[in-house]
Amino acid sequence: MFGIPGKQAVTITAKAAEQIVRLMTSGGHAGLRIGVKKGGCAGMEYTMDYVDEADPNDEVVETDGARVMIAPMAQMFLFGTEIDYETSLLESGFKFRNPNVVDACGCGESIKFDESLAAQS
Repeated sequence: MFGIPGKQAVTITAKAAEQIVRLMTSGGHAGLRIGVKKGGCAGMEYTMDYVDEADPNDEVVETDGARVMIAPMAQMFLFGTEIDYETSLLESGFKFRNPNVVDACGCGESIKFDESLAAQS
């Protein structure tokens, strides 16, 4: 929808792809849908949900067997994002490296986008 022909909307690192495939396989799901919603101290939060089939309006990205669906309203906010999976001594989880984020809260759970993107939706 907001893509550039021949370029995926998001990229998925090898570690993230491995984790997504593991989650898809263990739950028998078709993939993960990522999106954004209002919330958190910076204004927006990422969402991730299991899905059993893609919505016709989803942007579908597949890498190394991992399938991610991008919710229609989130596509402009997520374009160019790299999805990674990091493990440390204290936590593990998906990390979003998003060039569209202009600010984030201290804990990193909520983000703020350039206001011109919100005006386009």
